Amino acid sequence: MDHASQLIQERSAPPATLVIFGASGDLTRRKLLPAVESLARHERLPDQFALVGVARTSMTDEQFAESALGERTLASKRQLQGGVRYVAGGYDDPETYKRLVETLDELDAQRGTSGNRLFYLATPAGAFEPVINGLAGVGLNQPREGSFSRLVIEKPYGRDLVTARELDGVVHSAFDEHQVFRIDHYLGKDTVQNVLALRFANSIFQPIWDRSWVDHVQITVAETLGVGSRGGFYEEAGAMRDIVQNHVLQVLALALMEPPASFEAEGLRNEKVKLLQAIRLPTDRDIAEAAVRGQYTRGGTREELMAGYREETGVDPLSRTETYAAMRLNVDNWRWAGVPFYVRTGKRLPARLTEVALQFQRPPHLPIPTDQLTGLDADALILRIQPNEGISLRFGAKVPGHSFRVRTATMEFSYDQTFVEESPEAYERLLLDSLIGDASLFIRSDEVQQCWRIVDPIIENWGKDNSPIPTYEAASWGPTDADRLIGRHGRKWRNSA
Repeated sequence: MDHASQLIQERSAPPATLVIFGASGDLTRRKLLPAVESLARHERLPDQFALVGVARTSMTDEQFAESALGERTLASKRQLQGGVRYVAGGYDDPETYKRLVETLDELDAQRGTSGNRLFYLATPAGAFEPVINGLAGVGLNQPREGSFSRLVIEKPYGRDLVTARELDGVVHSAFDEHQVFRIDHYLGKDTVQNVLALRFANSIFQPIWDRSWVDHVQITVAETLGVGSRGGFYEEAGAMRDIVQNHVLQVLALALMEPPASFEAEGLRNEKVKLLQAIRLPTDRDIAEAAVRGQYTRGGTREELMAGYREETGVDPLSRTETYAAMRLNVDNWRWAGVPFYVRTGKRLPARLTEVALQFQRPPHLPIPTDQLTGLDADALILRIQPNEGISLRFGAKVPGHSFRVRTATMEFSYDQTFVEESPEAYERLLLDSLIGDASLFIRSDEVQQCWRIVDPIIENWGKDNSPIPTYEAASWGPTDADRLIGRHGRKWRNSA
């Protein structure tokens, strides 16, 4: 067997049936079905694989197969042909699950799927409980001997700590924790995983990855788009619930956690939980200085005037929902005590950008005269997660010429220019991991609770604050309060248009 074939065999799914609840929805169409197709095209799915869609929408097996395979490649069509089924019915109707059992038994006999089932909840959060109860009602939560039964749950996982614990109660009444895969698609990005590679596969960074060398850290998740057609959803979520509680805090945990004993799932997740536990909870008195919110208003140019948030479809004209959130966090552990961590996210910002930037301490003494320093910034290491995926190292260098002048220079690593391998989409990677049973990139129950523990006091404080919500023009870098937040100690945001 050649090396390429061996790698495919090592990271290929076992015989199984993927059951997607919410099969007629947008997530299934845009993300899940293309992920299945790509896995089939790259020979990551066995011949003993089947796909079952479940939704309220009336549809035949043939119609669902056409929607799943209609635009797919010939190779993936051949592999999935005959293994696609559809079950129509309400999520709270016991008959739906009886028909599902019959369908799964037929596929076990016809396709050889070995009783392995992966149930994917691509539904609104309100359907989680009836689906879980429905699966348990017909015994699909309990795998047969030698088989597996797993549950993949999309965010939002609760609206706060209380509701997250309530959902855990529902989930754990039917599934053990090792069966549950809470998905955050950010963790499926190669560039997010590269944070782990950079930190733990390179000895040169270990000595400087702590409070002795790092002045502060910035984590930015910026979007140029507004809420679009998701106004109704966003009114219930806001930036803190939609992005900070999951994406931002997960990236922060990976960037700051201690080295795990191994890259096994529990080793990684244990260290992430320890880091999240070490984040100091803000008090009501601290929140005014440590957290900032904002809401975008009409802005842009005459040629491209963008509507304000309150003008978007489905948004309350008097809405107080934040579309921008920024925080200063402190980590009370040996490695990071005293280092501030600034995180921010927002919609309708000037650039689409996700990055982690470590800015290092300035030299304790510069023997170079100030008139020979031309725009010399502090050294920094920037991990670009999207777009232009890569790493930048910023440092001082001599300017060519007869005089000794120093200014900032940058060394760049680009994924596109360095690797020829195709990077899988996040859902493709996470779907394969859940079929294999690798939980490394999924979120454990106690991780969810720690994240809510951090953001809940801020959300609650903002909910009680009746003062006008700060605003910022669309296509600007957020409210002026955010500049004051980071500027109190002489620092500034890394803004780039």
